[in-house]
Amino acid sequence: MKKTLICLMTLFSLAAMTTSALAGNPLLPVVNDFVSQRATEFDQIPESRKQELAAVAAYVSKQHLAGKPAKLTFICTHNSRRSHLSQIWATVAASYYQIGDVETYSGGTEATAFNPRAVAAIKRAGMQVKQEGNPANPHYLVSYQTSGDSLTCFSKVYNDPSNPQKEFCAVMTCQNANEACPIVQGSNSRIAVAYEDPKVADNTPEETTRYDERSAQICREMLYLFSLVKR
Repeated sequence: MKKTLICLMTLFSLAAMTTSALAGNPLLPVVNDFVSQRATEFDQIPESRKQELAAVAAYVSKQHLAGKPAKLTFICTHNSRRSHLSQIWATVAASYYQIGDVETYSGGTEATAFNPRAVAAIKRAGMQVKQEGNPANPHYLVSYQTSGDSLTCFSKVYNDPSNPQKEFCAVMTCQNANEACPIVQGSNSRIAVAYEDPKVADNTPEETTRYDERSAQICREMLYLFSLVKR
């Protein structure tokens, strides 16, 4: 009876642990909860969209098979919203599925600033964010893990010296940038994965909802992408 009770207690203890915790995933608790929920929502992704994401996953796998890091540069027009959200959630997704040798970057066809509304959205998803530097184009230190390095996010052009200059996949996250840059110098792959700009809801009652929806969508799709790499 005693042995049975101990076994049952062990099983209940394991059941209380999340999948990522069992794998030793270091995500912050609120971030982990947010991500774990998005990972159950792959059925919300249209099949045509899954094909676009699969193309990026194939690039990551191909680089790994060649013994090289997979460098992903997410590009939109101003590097203010969608490209930052994509970079951040791609990094988190790779961590969630424990996929190494992935480097994420973002840039624009021009530089402005990481929009505070998008920053607020990642905070609501559980990220810890610290702002520093020039107020016109601040640097944001974005922490998503209980320990380890933070992401440094600020607006820049896609070929900024802080971004890779060769052997990277250019992931075009907005249609305007996709049309403006038919060729991305230095990239060895270019894939369009465009998102609707949450900017359309700025200064309206729908602003917070729209930014949260876009953040959740991008998180969900980056998770799907890296789940394919994991397979």
